[in-house]
Amino acid sequence: MINTVGIIGYGKLGGFLHELGNRFFPDIEIRVHSRRHESDGETFFDLQTTAQSDLIFLCANIDEYQERLVATLKHAPPDTIFVDVAAVKVHTSELCRKYCEGRRYLSTHPLFGPDSYKKYQNNIDGFQIVVTDYALKNDTYQMIKAKFSALGFSIVEMTADEHDRELAETLFLTHYIGEAITKTGFSETELKSLSFKYLMDAVESVKGDKELFKNIYRFNPHCKEVIQKFKQAQVEIEKELQ
Repeated sequence: MINTVGIIGYGKLGGFLHELGNRFFPDIEIRVHSRRHESDGETFFDLQTTAQSDLIFLCANIDEYQERLVATLKHAPPDTIFVDVAAVKVHTSELCRKYCEGRRYLSTHPLFGPDSYKKYQNNIDGFQIVVTDYALKNDTYQMIKAKFSALGFSIVEMTADEHDRELAETLFLTHYIGEAITKTGFSETELKSLSFKYLMDAVESVKGDKELFKNIYRFNPHCKEVIQKFKQAQVEIEKELQ
């Protein structure tokens, strides 16, 4: 039975998960630990109190994942379930296997955020949650999976490497093109096709996540390959045009 949920890290994702938790699980006590907010005993708590929850979402930046995981484990009860929600999965899954040995954990990546949530008027039907690894009894995992599926989320199961490869070819590539367009200074004009509007919508959706963009590149080895393919494609297109 899950009565308390802890959220470690209160950036864009942590705040969003807090909002979803209040919406879908109003009877569960949610404790948030943030290094940017003082403990108030109502929403924000110290690390020790937050870590003593039945389930913990680790929402730290990818480059801080190891540090925050180890610090949280020092205070967490043996049966606490850790949920990894990072946007890279090989790296954080390895950390979970290393430091959560003998403990329960679930490695996931929600393929949505507050921007898409707002864009679809808070309708989460079909929003995907990728699961790449877990150390839970199968009945516990199936219960969690069924619960979130019933709410309308779509659960996608794949290996951590499959996730990282596909993410590099989708989300990272979108970020990469978005950053390139932003740096060129191109923007919407009076004359605009529908396809250009869709392109600019994609740029808008990722332009505020530069730290995430850099961390995905740093910790997902498939990103370098995607960049090289994209650059090679540009060369070939220019040749065709000539």
